[in-house]
Amino acid sequence: MSLLKRIIGATALAAVLLATPAMADNKKVVLSQAFQSMLYLPLYVAINEGFFTAQGLDLTKETAGSPTVALSAVISGSAQFSIHGPEWTAIAASKGAPVGIIANVVNGAAVWIATSPDFKFTDVKSLKGQKVVVGTMPTTSTSLFLKLLKENGMDGKTDVEMIPVAIGSEPGPFLAKQADVAVMYEPGLDQVVAKGMKVVYGFPKSYGAYAFSSVTARNDVNPDLAQRVTNGMEMAMRFMKKDPAKTVMIAQKEFPTLDPAVIESAVKRMLADGVYPDSVDISAPSLKISMDTQIALGNLAAQPDYDKFVVKKYIEPALAMK
Repeated sequence: MSLLKRIIGATALAAVLLATPAMADNKKVVLSQAFQSMLYLPLYVAINEGFFTAQGLDLTKETAGSPTVALSAVISGSAQFSIHGPEWTAIAASKGAPVGIIANVVNGAAVWIATSPDFKFTDVKSLKGQKVVVGTMPTTSTSLFLKLLKENGMDGKTDVEMIPVAIGSEPGPFLAKQADVAVMYEPGLDQVVAKGMKVVYGFPKSYGAYAFSSVTARNDVNPDLAQRVTNGMEMAMRFMKKDPAKTVMIAQKEFPTLDPAVIESAVKRMLADGVYPDSVDISAPSLKISMDTQIALGNLAAQPDYDKFVVKKYIEPALAMK
């Protein structure tokens, strides 16, 4: 073996040996997400761009399959953190569970109404008497739709015929013309837009800032770990604003079975509509409007105490990072 090859080999071995203790020193944490969802793209950006690693974390992402299972993992201690709608955390806290929210993930009411291309939509009252494909309750998309109908003098049980389907499967019956209207999340929305359907109403623009998804932790969570997770999420949100093209590429990597063009359209729509937050901060008005939806539907008795429920001691240092 030549001297050059020996030097290269020794250098490579030294690099591995030096790197191994650093990796071993990373603090292990488990984060349970409700679903693998394009809404949670800030999490995937933080993982893919190494922001959690930069914060000294070895983060394991688990997918629970539902918000309640993800939250239960935190309450039981099998995970330190979870991502889902803050309403589930608020409901649990109202029943005595020692939980709060430590970082923003989705800051817009990420739901849209789409119709067939020839449907005449002038305002919400245009939906009266229509068949509407919706996600099976409980889900925020259908909750917001029911609230919208009520605000416009209509009843979801009598003024429209709702066709409930599993969340994420709305494009199927809609494109099969079982209904002229559908209430949708992304990427289903841009899947049907690619087939010629049109977007007639966007809840993100209607509501503005809306605490839609967040990171939950127990009140007795290790504060050092909570700060590192919050910092990693803040780094991801800054990156998404700075490099939307790379953000799209990460989404395409995370959802390899979807049409890359649909993913690009969906990510760009959610960036433009303010669905992805500028930072981990959760404002009092955004939480209030989100919880008002749950109160109106009878899922929550009263607003949570913002100062206790939103844990600013992790958010503020993350915002102050240079």
